Amino acid sequence: MNLSAPTFPIFVISLVLFLLAVIGMFIPLPFVSGNALWLALIAYVVLLVGNVAKGL
Repeated sequence: MNLSAPTFPIFVISLVLFLLAVIGMFIPLPFVSGNALWLALIAYVVLLVGNVAKGL
């Protein structure tokens, strides 16, 4: 399996999702606070797919 660096938009999407999850842990946000763990996992999966899939 060849890994490649994710493109900038994929990295930014992953970073935004992760930051929302972290902020949701400290500041009560309606949807984010209850799903912060899932949001962080989704951010990780987006970054993983960006590394594995060539051109993403």
